[in-house]
Amino acid sequence: MSLTPSTMLPLGTSAPDFRLPDTVSDREVALADFGSAKALVVMFICNHCPFVVHVKEGLTNLGEDYADNSNVAIVAISANDITTHPQDSPDKMKAFAAANGFRFPYLFDESQEVAQAYTAACTPDFFLFDADRRLVYRGQLDASRPSNDVPVTGEDLRSAIEAVLKGESVSADQSPSIGCNIKWRVGKAPAYAK
Repeated sequence: MSLTPSTMLPLGTSAPDFRLPDTVSDREVALADFGSAKALVVMFICNHCPFVVHVKEGLTNLGEDYADNSNVAIVAISANDITTHPQDSPDKMKAFAAANGFRFPYLFDESQEVAQAYTAACTPDFFLFDADRRLVYRGQLDASRPSNDVPVTGEDLRSAIEAVLKGESVSADQSPSIGCNIKWRVGKAPAYAK
């Protein structure tokens, strides 16, 4: 298991566009579909990574807590190469979302172009955009890791979401997420991932 940190995309970056199939609803979902939300969370996850498995209940709770808040939109994306990691295939993504009660779309980035546009490096990797779709937070869900006894609370990401909802500035003191590297297709790993 390799430990890969977030790239920490520069704050203020515009949210890269996407249109991807949602394994939960079997429909395509695009960035524009979240137009009215004041806060948009984009998270890169997968089914098998121990770091994602460690926080999956926290992801479920995050989705539950904001499910009825029209000002918050959450979307998860998996970009892993399913030829080398078939456990992350769309049918298994759908089952994973159902088993964990995800209340947000779980999109499959087969081309890996969306992950590269976001400079996503690990699973899980979190990005929060404001109403203008400018990046205000990137990095960890919280300080919990499979190797420590810190409880999974979502504290870091939740604090940033709440600041956006209140119209306050998000602290620039942000810590990278740590996780498994995204499983790039052979010969397709972006320069930032090498």
